Amino acid sequence: MPLAVGTDAPAFTVKDTNGNTVSLSDFQGKTVVLYFYPKDDTPGCTKQACSFRDAKEQYTSKDIVVLGVSADDEASHQAFTQKYNLNFPLLADTNGELIKAYDVDGGGYAKRVTYVIDGNGKIIHVDSSVNTSTHAGDILATLGL
Repeated sequence: MPLAVGTDAPAFTVKDTNGNTVSLSDFQGKTVVLYFYPKDDTPGCTKQACSFRDAKEQYTSKDIVVLGVSADDEASHQAFTQKYNLNFPLLADTNGELIKAYDVDGGGYAKRVTYVIDGNGKIIHVDSSVNTSTHAGDILATLGL
């Protein structure tokens, strides 16, 4: 069961696609879309990532940060990012700590769940019934944007 709306988002520090250290606290004051997905370069995960890629300008113009999370390592994220020209960071949760903290453990992979976290670190929306093709637009619509 995903974490509830109104819950404090669990803090984290992990490596991104390029080996940079990323923490939730880096985005204080900004809305963060933290989306968990099962595996790089699979059909549904690719559609979902590309929907965020294609909506990047809409997210950036609203000062919203998009972060994808899976248990894949940095090398896998780099290959996925290059193949599909992804323009946002993917977080490498290779030890599964972030997946467990956000209660999306599918048994060795992340369940497909998206959290929207406000600038104060509170979860303001949870989507656990994701349409991978339209996901980025669905989140914007949910936020009234």
